[in-house]
Amino acid sequence: MFTPSDIKQFQAKGIDIETIEQQIENFKNGFPFIDLVSPAIPGHGIRKFTESEADKLVAFYDKYVESYEILKFVPASGAASRMFKTLFEFRDECRKSNDIQALIENDKGFNSAFNFIRNIRKFAFYSDLKETMKSGDASLEDCLKKNDYATIIDYLLDDKGLGYALLPKALLKFHNYDDGARMAMEEHLVEGANYGQNKDGRVAIHFTVSPEHADRFIEEINQVKDKYEALFDVIYELTFSIQKSSTDTIAVDSKNKPFRDSDDTIVFRPGGHGALIENLNDRDGEVIFIKNIDNIVPDRLKESTFRFKRVLGGYLFELRDTIFDYLEKLEDGNASDNELKKILHFCKEKLFIQPPTDYDELTRIEQIDFLYTKLNRPIRICGMVKNEGEPGGGPFWVRNLEGEVSLQIVESSQIDLDNAGQKDIFSKSTHFNPVDLVCYVRNYNDEQFNLPDFVDPSTGFISVKSKDGRELKAQELPGLWNGAMADWITVFVEVPIVTFNPVKTINDLLRKEHQPS
Repeated sequence: MFTPSDIKQFQAKGIDIETIEQQIENFKNGFPFIDLVSPAIPGHGIRKFTESEADKLVAFYDKYVESYEILKFVPASGAASRMFKTLFEFRDECRKSNDIQALIENDKGFNSAFNFIRNIRKFAFYSDLKETMKSGDASLEDCLKKNDYATIIDYLLDDKGLGYALLPKALLKFHNYDDGARMAMEEHLVEGANYGQNKDGRVAIHFTVSPEHADRFIEEINQVKDKYEALFDVIYELTFSIQKSSTDTIAVDSKNKPFRDSDDTIVFRPGGHGALIENLNDRDGEVIFIKNIDNIVPDRLKESTFRFKRVLGGYLFELRDTIFDYLEKLEDGNASDNELKKILHFCKEKLFIQPPTDYDELTRIEQIDFLYTKLNRPIRICGMVKNEGEPGGGPFWVRNLEGEVSLQIVESSQIDLDNAGQKDIFSKSTHFNPVDLVCYVRNYNDEQFNLPDFVDPSTGFISVKSKDGRELKAQELPGLWNGAMADWITVFVEVPIVTFNPVKTINDLLRKEHQPS
């Protein structure tokens, strides 16, 4: 199937031929649907802390945080172009229509172009847009008066103006302040200074960036970091990485043959955010907070975010101490029967680990081996918010291909919604995954876990795309917080909805949570 040129292409990307062959087998066989057992809810898979319990965890975090190496990990390579879908479509319609007002009257919904135009002065980038239009011999105010909305959108999205459609979300101005507007990545600098300080005021933040934006990203962040170092009396340790080409996946045609470009080279596509498990694995971290680039709020609403990051961190510290204590007892094989019962109870009640149905029939050594194996894994504490209609993943009890039941974050695309039973379980889900994680990635001997060892390869995803007018099939790797962390110790904790305010469309910035007051 492969030519010598193909083999060279694989080698250049750092992908071995066995991986390519496995990916093609995945296309042929497909990925199995997730087997949902039940939704995870408070009292059955989701911890819910009282105010006093949360206060104690915050205090515990504050007391011991400097004993750990803290890293804030921000996936920030996503392009902003999808935020502007409505504006792209509206601009096209403007150029075809003689009645712009009629176009606006046809759609006045929240995400409409009308709502964008009507509230344009409320956006943090308004002043920049006004200035860039002025330098291009255009007037934003005149364009508004003349209903020349296409020109305004041109200057916002295209490189003759702000070029926002060509940038990553991280570099868009999200929020207005008295001392100027902040880009999305600046808000993460503020967050890191408030809950992620290491010894001596060091704040370690890692951003994943796309290759085409890396230079601009680093240039922009270097221009603002001094401001926040002075404001919070910290020193930022900023690192960056791009998605490895070795995590790209082969594309195939309808017959599952490699999809080739016009020059006969095989087409590869990025492996999705699941590829970032490699970036995460390369970090020399200990405690790692993970949060998406666009889930941020202005300063006036940050206190809840700071508080519950520390709640999650404090709970991680608490569980980690107990887990390590038990692992040391299990390692020498001399744990008493009473201690084994205590450890099993902890696994079931605190870590939601379900032992096999024949656990009581196992020999003592087999029980020790089971408990040791289940405790000697990376740990993730995942914040969960009440579901208020947001699309996306949620927390469920899941049965894997070996019959083991565990807690997992599941995307709707992984579920067979044509199966009435599975659809019913899905419909009873009460919580949503906001991507609010704090992780511990070292073992009890202070050695880094090799995170790819804990990926469930059966949880990938196949989609249909097109290139140059031809249809192709693409494959995404198991998602970063889905299958890529499937075999981690997983604990879900309810956090307030105010901690989840993503910006998926440009008009989301008009929501009260993203406005100054």
